[in-house]
Amino acid sequence: MIVAFSISPSGGDERGGVSEAVAAAIQVVRESGLPHETNAMFTNIEGDWDEVMAVVKRAVDVVAARSSRVALVLKADIRPGYTGQLTAKVARVDELLEG
Repeated sequence: MIVAFSISPSGGDERGGVSEAVAAAIQVVRESGLPHETNAMFTNIEGDWDEVMAVVKRAVDVVAARSSRVALVLKADIRPGYTGQLTAKVARVDELLEG
């Protein structure tokens, strides 16, 4: 499965920034060893259900340690029997665009 998720604390720093809390969450993802990528809006992570959800929970927990309220947006592509789709899905579209 691939999960795209975004975690944010309810409040930011003195300028309204949430970078420190988000960086802590992304560090959890990076340390998980699962395939992942981060962009300006979401972090995508690939693995089986239990692996991915455990990482998401740990990421939420590190943000919750910095804020009394946490927002989580999560979207999942659940396709049993398929792996490597984090890059393969993009490659298929790129092939069509180049073709």
